[in-house]
Amino acid sequence: MLDGLKVLDLTHYVAGPYATRLMAAQGAEVIKVERPGTGDPSRRIGPFPNDVPHSEKSALFLYLNTGKRSVTLNLKCAASQPILHSLLKWADVLVENFRPAVTERLGLNYESVASVNPGLVMTSISNFGQTGPYRDYGAREINLYAMGGLMHITGDPEQEPLHMAARLAQYGAGQNAFAGTMGALLYRDISGAGQHVDVAISEYLATILENALSQYSYTGSNFRRTGNRGYGRAAWGPYPCRDGYVGVIAGPDHKWHEMAELMGIAELADERFGDRAGRAANADELDALMLPWLMQHDRHDIFERAQRSGLAFAYVAMPEDILSWEHLRERKFFTDVEHPEAGVLEHPAMPWRVSGDGGWNLDAAPTLGQHNEDVFCGMLGYSKEDLVRMRGMGVV
Repeated sequence: MLDGLKVLDLTHYVAGPYATRLMAAQGAEVIKVERPGTGDPSRRIGPFPNDVPHSEKSALFLYLNTGKRSVTLNLKCAASQPILHSLLKWADVLVENFRPAVTERLGLNYESVASVNPGLVMTSISNFGQTGPYRDYGAREINLYAMGGLMHITGDPEQEPLHMAARLAQYGAGQNAFAGTMGALLYRDISGAGQHVDVAISEYLATILENALSQYSYTGSNFRRTGNRGYGRAAWGPYPCRDGYVGVIAGPDHKWHEMAELMGIAELADERFGDRAGRAANADELDALMLPWLMQHDRHDIFERAQRSGLAFAYVAMPEDILSWEHLRERKFFTDVEHPEAGVLEHPAMPWRVSGDGGWNLDAAPTLGQHNEDVFCGMLGYSKEDLVRMRGMGVV
């Protein structure tokens, strides 16, 4: 759907590369600019096959950079500026995720970029945004999760706040950057004017706090951590079973009798458990009734039985469950990608489907500088001798 869109990718690590991956997978031509010699730092982040680090075999890099072309360019070198300006003139979209002060030092602030290509959509992704007193502060995922407010509501009520294991902030910010870029492109098509899209990773987390902010605004009270008894509910959340954990969802109230029938436990039909308030008030007794039955059954079996009864149970999936899930296989969620160094690997495709024969561009992630000659010589008009000379100067 994005055939013909030209994207200059100056991103690294996760949030920016994920945004441009979504573009590349839909057919955009994405040229990824990497640092000569070392490339995107995610190339050095595992997992690696057999735990042997290799810059061309990082699972993180290979996933985030499918369908892109790689060139190397030293943005700190003054001799790189003519090349960079040529790439800016070529592009419809520029995506970068440097700290704002670094962007300015490199001459890549929006005013400088717009002077080269007024119709360019520039998307900047940073920890705290392009403005405000925190704009140049550093942060890691754990900092962002804490300062975005999610850590405060995650965990058990009597224990310390918890941090999620996944890079939630990074991927969420990448999705926001993708959405903001598409909106800016639509505006450009209507008005002819470029735009600067400013994405703060911390703000993504603050937008998914559910009702914690509104609860405080309306009542002055803070949302409390509820652990596995989410929102003060009982029989609601992950419970242990014979081979792992299963998600029990007790609701709506008129379906509660199905729980008693599912587990064959007559006591569950007691009127004390018939509504949410009653279940919460008798949560410990309720758990004591359910747990023996749960521990006698496997999670997939519990899930299928409950779904047939109209109860929205789930099971807590592990990676092997995801990879072998027949539902995802039927929907062709995974695809084989052959990489010249890493071999054939299965990649998740895209998080949505389109009608017709849209398809996805999931070509292998590039090796470092793989497309230097194609881009610098074939597209920008430099000679091979120029390329050799620039390499010797440390420009590429």
